[in-house]
Amino acid sequence: MLKEFKEFAMKGNMLDMATGIVIGAAFGTIIKSLVADVIMPPIGMLLGGVDFSNLYVVLKEGAEAVAANATLAEAQAAGAVTLNYGNFVNTIISFLIIAFAIFMLLRSFNKMKREEEAAPAAAPTTKDCALCLTTIPIKATKCAACGSDVA
Repeated sequence: MLKEFKEFAMKGNMLDMATGIVIGAAFGTIIKSLVADVIMPPIGMLLGGVDFSNLYVVLKEGAEAVAANATLAEAQAAGAVTLNYGNFVNTIISFLIIAFAIFMLLRSFNKMKREEEAAPAAAPTTKDCALCLTTIPIKATKCAACGSDVA
C-alpha cells in the first residue's frame, strides 16, 4: 500500500496540482493585499471615509460597553459578539477581482489558441516524383534521381 501511495504522490500531475495550489494561495494573498491596501481605501474615501473592514453590527454587548465609533478590533476586545459585514464586502470584492483576473488570463489563452488553429498551413515546398517516388523541390521540372520530366 505504501508503494502504491508513493507512485500516486509522485506522478507528474499530482506534483503539478500541488504546485498550482501553492501558487494559488500566494496569488490569493496578493489579491487580498490589493483589495485591502489599494482598492478599498480610495473607495472608502469616496464614500466618506468608510473603512469596510470596520463595518460591523454588535449582536451582543461584551463585558465592557462598546463605544459608538469603536473599531472592530476594539469591539471584539471588549468581548462583544459582532456581525462583520464589512469583512464580507472585502471578501466579495476580492473574489470578483480574482475571478476577473482568471477570466482575462483564460480569455487571452483561448484567443491565442484560436489564432494558432486558424493560421493557414504553410505551402508545401516539396513533391514526389511519380516514377521513382523521390522527394524533389516543388519548382523542379526534372527528377534528380531518375531524370524523368515532372509536371
